[in-house]
Amino acid sequence: MSGAGSPLDAGAISNGVYRNPGFGFTCKIPPAWVLRSEEMNARDDATSAKEDRAPLDRTTGGGCAQTGACGRVLLAAFSRPPDARAEDVNSSILIAAESVEAYPGLKDAAQYFGPVTEVAQAQGFAVVEEPYEFEVGTKKVVRGDFQKDVGARVMRQSTLVVLARGYAVSFTFIGGTEDEVEELVGGLSFGVAKTAR
Repeated sequence: MSGAGSPLDAGAISNGVYRNPGFGFTCKIPPAWVLRSEEMNARDDATSAKEDRAPLDRTTGGGCAQTGACGRVLLAAFSRPPDARAEDVNSSILIAAESVEAYPGLKDAAQYFGPVTEVAQAQGFAVVEEPYEFEVGTKKVVRGDFQKDVGARVMRQSTLVVLARGYAVSFTFIGGTEDEVEELVGGLSFGVAKTAR
């Protein structure tokens, strides 16, 4: 990825907390969760090279191949490996950053929910709550809520978006209950982004 201090730094995980100084946020990862950020980026890079499409097309609906300004998965964490079978929902946290250059005319975070909603609906999710302003500490972000039935269970998804340093940064939290999703969202906090030297 980019050099130290730039927005697309991979960030770092320490004591169960993911920190990204470039964008100025931290996110708590529940104990014993499986990390797959590098694996997802490698897969997206291979798909992009093979199909000449943007790395984040499948996760956020974007298209950056034409501009050359691509994005990355900053954090992908799951409650269990994807191939491990279980009755409950495989809860997850997915944080991605995509260049606003991929979306000509994108001026605010609410507009980014067009492609976010498209991708969610393609995966069987229905909109529960249209995008609305949401506060994370002192930071205002835009949030949208989705859900889908998975057999007898319900999978809930909340996606938060903020525009920062030329990127649309999306924070997607998936869980089996509203309380679980709110707990995951509660682990996100914003501080002051470090300025590049």
